[in-house]
Amino acid sequence: MHDNYDYSILREVGKVSAEALAHSKTIVKEGAMLLDIAEELESFIKKRGMDLAFPVNISTNSNAAHYTPEAEDRSMLSGNEIVKIDLGARKDEYLGDCAITIDLSGRFSRMVDAASEALENAISLVKAGRPVNEIGREIAKSAEAKGFRSIRNLGGHGIDKHDLHADIFIPNFDNGETATLEEGQVIAIEPFVTDGEGIVAEGEHLQIFQKTRDATTRSNDLRSISDFIDSNYRTYPFALRWLEKGTASGEFKIRRALNELARQDAIESFPVLVEKKGGMVAQAEKEMIVEKGGCEIVTK
Repeated sequence: MHDNYDYSILREVGKVSAEALAHSKTIVKEGAMLLDIAEELESFIKKRGMDLAFPVNISTNSNAAHYTPEAEDRSMLSGNEIVKIDLGARKDEYLGDCAITIDLSGRFSRMVDAASEALENAISLVKAGRPVNEIGREIAKSAEAKGFRSIRNLGGHGIDKHDLHADIFIPNFDNGETATLEEGQVIAIEPFVTDGEGIVAEGEHLQIFQKTRDATTRSNDLRSISDFIDSNYRTYPFALRWLEKGTASGEFKIRRALNELARQDAIESFPVLVEKKGGMVAQAEKEMIVEKGGCEIVTK
């Protein structure tokens, strides 16, 4: 993955991603609508001349990941939530990915600290040749030291050109996987901690999709939606609300097109992930370049 890889563009993407994440702290507050937050953060990235690596995720309480608002979403923050913001900028084929947790309730600061400390402790272990299970062991140990569990079926990942989840999985516990990090590799470390069981399951909310290959259809309406995805998002994740705005088609017609693409195995869907026992979830994530003796954080 290191041949013809322009790390200077990756650093640009990481910087804008981190700036957008920092901006989220100023707008995630009691009374804010989730749709307004998502659209403002997505606009923030675009105004800096970049595209989006994926739709802004705003996952609250026991929702761990993959919640992005619907087109007519009227959900509003009450001030009692723990809020995960996960986002990334994109320039050319280079992708950003980072996340923080904001505790509006004042009740989960220890959990937020546990996720942040787990991330920093894990980052301290990153270097070429490090087995990934050692990183996972440190994440779980850090969470448990604060009285929480790491979520075992979520984790960090490699990031390559075009591919947000590439070639290596970095667990949030010691899963025995001894694959090692390589110098020059781009990765995201992503602890999730919870006061629940430590497992997530798919929920009903489904607003994020990704086209994976070409498909055929005899319907002009469905073909126009498929062509719009190809022209605007290619094989990068997109939100259903983006299609509603971009194609001026209603949700029914768009979902019909997405269902047809799914029948042809041409699309992947990302339903919201919910802690299995309803536990609260905190998340922290940074993207970095693996170096011989450490790493360079790019989302800073």
